[in-house]
Amino acid sequence: MPGGMRRHLRERGGALLAGAACAVLAIAAVIGGEAALSTTQFCVSCHSMSYPAKELKKSSHYGALGANPGCKDCHIPQGLENFHLAVATHVIDGARELVLEFRNDYSDIKKFNARRAGMAHDARMNLKRWDSVTCRSCHRDPQPPGADAKAAHDKMRTNKATCIDCHQNLVHKEVPETDLDASLAQGKRVLKKED
Repeated sequence: MPGGMRRHLRERGGALLAGAACAVLAIAAVIGGEAALSTTQFCVSCHSMSYPAKELKKSSHYGALGANPGCKDCHIPQGLENFHLAVATHVIDGARELVLEFRNDYSDIKKFNARRAGMAHDARMNLKRWDSVTCRSCHRDPQPPGADAKAAHDKMRTNKATCIDCHQNLVHKEVPETDLDASLAQGKRVLKKED
């Protein structure tokens, strides 16, 4: 090691070590904070989210094959490769919902239902943008029975469709379905046309 570099490390070694320790602590805080904010207990600490949590427990997704999914399993992308999506979801959607929690009265289900369609649309748009990555974490290679279902699943490969394009209203109370491609193109919620 050249003499100048040795001298630099002796003079600045403590600062470099402190900087490295701060970086490690910051990374641990972000990862730990993300994990804490992704728990169902944290989600339902807001009164408004207690309604969809109850609906989840009555849905076909809860208890299926011994799995009891929580909020994060559908609404927060998991894994290191999706960490940026998880952080963005908490920062953007979480901050917006926190503000709305304080601005709106969700003291009964009727008041919650007044905003339900908009919240469902926002969740669907996230899934569309993420190529339904949270669905695919459990449903890795769906092989549906029947020719119609197989043809519909072929659209995922040929028409850039994703799970949420067809599978809406699976877990929570039903609301009108959204045409996600048209919504993306127009920048606003566009309902699916009746068949």
